[in-house]
Amino acid sequence: MSKQKSKLREYIEAILLAIVIAFFIRTFVIQAYKIPSGSMKPTLQIGDHILVSKFNYGVKLPFLRSTLIPIGTPKRGDILVFIYPEDRSKDFIKRLIGLPGDTIEIRNKKILLNGLPLNDAYGVYVDNLIIPASVQPRDNFGPVTVPAESIFVMGDNRDESYDSRFWGFVKMQDVLGKALIIYWSWNQEDTWVRWGRIGKILH
Repeated sequence: MSKQKSKLREYIEAILLAIVIAFFIRTFVIQAYKIPSGSMKPTLQIGDHILVSKFNYGVKLPFLRSTLIPIGTPKRGDILVFIYPEDRSKDFIKRLIGLPGDTIEIRNKKILLNGLPLNDAYGVYVDNLIIPASVQPRDNFGPVTVPAESIFVMGDNRDESYDSRFWGFVKMQDVLGKALIIYWSWNQEDTWVRWGRIGKILH
């Protein structure tokens, strides 16, 4: 009987240890996300499954979001996962365009960074219509200056992304991590695997 109890205790301890390790990895090291929308096309497709590093920008206390061990800071061009400012129960993924102190302006879809055209290598435009700023900020926006400890983000699918142009800045402390790699991808409508996308490093 004691041997059975000993075995049961070993199993319970092993399970608890696995849970603790999994929680630690998910909280501080890496987390998996699934892409639900087309706002980052063509870089990320609906149905892509990605791994996000939570370690690149430092070790943060969960819930409090304060940094325990600073390691690095987000850089312009990074693809970031962050807490959505208008609904903190949701996570969003976008590309970092503006850092603290940067002035961002958009004129007829062209992004100006500190008064100069941005080398917008990842931006894609699918709609030829130019919308005036008086109607909405998609194509004409700003200028605005990014506050301290904040960033300005946009989706790569510029014409079909709900981002900082519409709802403002992301607080640096709300950045959850940097997108690293696509580990799985499939088209849910046709239920076929996109083999060519698996293993793609994200830039």
